[in-house]
Amino acid sequence: MTIQQLKYIVALDDERHFARAAEVCMVTQPGLTIQLKNLEEEIGIKIFDRNKVPLTPTVLGIEIINKAKKILREVDEIRDFVINEKNLLEGELKLGIISTLSPYLIPLFIQAMKEAAPKVHFIIKEGYTGHLMRDLETGAIDVAIMATPTGNPNLIEHVVFKEPFVAYLNQGHPMANDEFYEMQPGDKTELLLLHHEYCYNAQLLDICGLKTSDKIKEQFTYDINSIETLKNLVRAHLGFAIIPKLSTINESGGLFKPFKEPVPVREISLVVSDSFSKKLLLEKMNEAIWNCLPESLKKDFTYKKIRWNDSPYFIKAISKIS
Repeated sequence: MTIQQLKYIVALDDERHFARAAEVCMVTQPGLTIQLKNLEEEIGIKIFDRNKVPLTPTVLGIEIINKAKKILREVDEIRDFVINEKNLLEGELKLGIISTLSPYLIPLFIQAMKEAAPKVHFIIKEGYTGHLMRDLETGAIDVAIMATPTGNPNLIEHVVFKEPFVAYLNQGHPMANDEFYEMQPGDKTELLLLHHEYCYNAQLLDICGLKTSDKIKEQFTYDINSIETLKNLVRAHLGFAIIPKLSTINESGGLFKPFKEPVPVREISLVVSDSFSKKLLLEKMNEAIWNCLPESLKKDFTYKKIRWNDSPYFIKAISKIS
């Protein structure tokens, strides 16, 4: 028994004529007749007396048709409920965001979302890429703002913007007075990375043409998770860093050097599980993020997207936290 078959018997009851009912249901008359026959055989009851003109429901057929009408009304209510829920801009939403983006984007995003969806309560969690992907799949969070592509077939990615990387140099760096940064022979051993930020580190290794981070900064080992700490290490002449451009928006006077085009970028997306249904809220979030970005990130430029999810370094690193 199908919803479509119930629609057919209700249409037959309304029209009392096979040809007219078929036209209303936008099917062929033979097709409608076959479906009615299949339904009657399945339940073992004749719904219509075909010997009468016009077509007339049987006594039990009248009861079945009345129940079918009730079921179809409930189906419509479910449909209306789902549509309403998808468009509902209130309630609670658990949002995850990568830690290399959160301190710089979230303050801007929250202000924009207060205007776009004032009745939505956001519960925000910072995390690493691998953790956020797992939380999306288990339902621990509803939406993640993260670098993509993830390579995860169970997740849906909605690209919002491309964030360029910039080099952060100290005063003693050979390119401190140049307009653009280009990798220098001595830079590869001076690159500062973040502990646990596997996708971010893999992106930097890709930019610098490195296959592994094993030999970087042999003279000391550190366990840090903050871009701000990286900046302080650079200021202390302990190396140089390649950082996302959003992390520089509130600073002036630092030695932030852009790359020549094509500029290395990371793709930032809203990522959800394949069962996420609140599409209108997702659209509002996408719009809010875009509107709060600095104008310099909205300009067209030639870029080179850095891939990380298929990097052997990333795969090896992710296995440590799986």
